[in-house]
Formats: sequence, structure tokens, C-alpha cells
Amino acid sequence: MDLILYTGQGCCLCEQAEALLEEVDPGAASVLKKVDVRSSPDLYHLYGARIPVLYREDNHSELPWPFDFFQLGEFLR
Repeated sequence: MDLILYTGQGCCLCEQAEALLEEVDPGAASVLKKVDVRSSPDLYHLYGARIPVLYREDNHSELPWPFDFFQLGEFLR
């Protein structure tokens, strides 16, 4: 499973989301791809006000912040 964390520079919520991912599934955290939404106007338009957002490339699903341990576990199954 490929995961993308849509993030932004200096985003403390994004750091919390990444730490939670490490706690729930260290294997998934090790292959996480982080994408700064400011790298593209389209990404900024889609995610700028909602970061962090975790995205699964295999099934095209999103998990927007805030999420907890259990929600993240369900999302990763």
C-alpha cells in the first residue's frame, strides 16, 4: 500500500499525524511519501485548508485530520 501525507511546511498537525501513523503501523510510516501542498496550485486548492490529509493510492481514499488511533487503523486495513 502506498501512502501520501499531504502536508505543509511547519505544520504541527502534520507532525502529529505522522507520529500517530508511526505508532499505528511503523511499516506504513517507513514508506510514507510526504507532499507539500504548496508544490502545486491544484494540490493547494484541494488540500490547503484541510492538511494533514492521508491518501491511499491503492483505493484512492482519503483520511483528513483530525483522526485518531482507531480511525487510522481502520483506514489502513
